[in-house]
Parts: sequence; structure tokens; C-alpha cells
Amino acid sequence: WKLFQETNRLFQESELKAQAAQARMEHDLQETRRLLQEADAKAQARMEHDFQEARRLLQEADAKAQARQTRMEHDFQEIRAETERKSQETDKKIKEVTALVGKLGGRWGEFVEGLVAPACETLFAQRGIPIHQVSPHVKAALPGNRHMEIDLLVANTDVVGLVEVKSRLTSEDVREHLTRMAEFKEFFPIYANKRAIGAMAAIVIDKDVDRHAMNAGFFLIVQSGDSVHLANGPDFVPRVW
Repeated sequence: WKLFQETNRLFQESELKAQAAQARMEHDLQETRRLLQEADAKAQARMEHDFQEARRLLQEADAKAQARQTRMEHDFQEIRAETERKSQETDKKIKEVTALVGKLGGRWGEFVEGLVAPACETLFAQRGIPIHQVSPHVKAALPGNRHMEIDLLVANTDVVGLVEVKSRLTSEDVREHLTRMAEFKEFFPIYANKRAIGAMAAIVIDKDVDRHAMNAGFFLIVQSGDSVHLANGPDFVPRVW
């Protein structure tokens, strides 16, 4: 009986221990489940927070992009308006310059007719070339759409002179007048038996172009105050074509 009682006691103790172990396992399982639920909730909360933050950042980026687009459109409108304004100013200046050039053309005709033309007789006479005829704006044409215009043509019974008048005299003008002199009698055969000489008149002369013109054999007429005079020295001998 004592053995039975001892066995029963041990069995009960074992049963209690098993129940305690079962209770601990149940408790641990519940704790683990609770911890997992907490971890899942925290993870879900972090994901939601991260999602909300990402959405906020995207919204901010979109707002900045829209603001940048608005600024760009505003700047483009300002640039277009400024370009239009400058274009209008340029058109206005072009019209003003055109009007000024028109007035200058009139003054240029005054310079040719009022200074150079009347002075030609005196200037050439001082060099032993009497002038009997002064003709402004003499033109001729040949087949093949070839044209020649002479600003001033001066002549006597033996000599004919071609005077080219420029506001600004350049080396290119000198070369063109040399070509004009070489072709003159082809355009004006009535002067074939006369000696042809050349002259150039200008208000402004580029550097060293005066020497170029005189070395080419041209008389050079320059402005001096309200009159004109020959820049060539007294020993100058004009080229004859």
C-alpha cells in the first residue's frame, strides 16, 4: 500500500509537472503569438508610414515640377514679349535708318552736284586740262545685261574724264574704277579717239586708300571745309586709257 501511495504521489506530481509544462508552453505560445502580432502591426505601421511618406514626397516633387513648369512658361512668355518688343524696336530703328539713308541720298546728290561738279572745271584746269563739258549720272548698256554708270563725266576736245564719287572710299572702289576705266570705251565708243583719265572724289577715305588711288593713276578729289581740292601733288601725271 505504501508503494502504491508513493507511486500515486509520484504520478500526481508528474501530472502536475506535465500540466505546469503544458501551461508554460501555452503561455509561451501566447506570448510568441502576441510578439508576432506586435511585430506584424509595427511592420504594417512602418509600411504605411513609409507609403505615406513616399506619397508625400511624390506630391511635393509633383508640386515642384508644376511650379517649375509654371515658372518656365512665365519666363518663356516674358522672353517672347521681350523679343517682340526688341523686334518692334529694331523695325522702328530700321525705318529710321532707312529714312536717314534717304535723306543722306539727297545730301549726297547735293555733294556731287553742289561741290564736285562745279569744282571739276577749276581743278582740272589747274592741271592743264580745260573742261568744256560736265555731265552727271551718265549711263550706258550693252547686250548681255551689262551696264555702266558714271557719276560725273567731264570732257574737252581731247580728253574725257570719269569721276567716281563716294561717301567713303575703299580699296575695292579703286579696283572697280580701274575696271570701269578699262571698259569705258567699249560702252562709250563715241569717245574712242579721246584720251580717258580717271578721278575719284570722297568725303571719307580709308587708311592708305588715297595712296592706292593715286598710285593707280587717278586724280583724287577730297573735301576741305566747304570746298574740295586735289590731293595729288603738282608733279602727278594721270594714267591715260
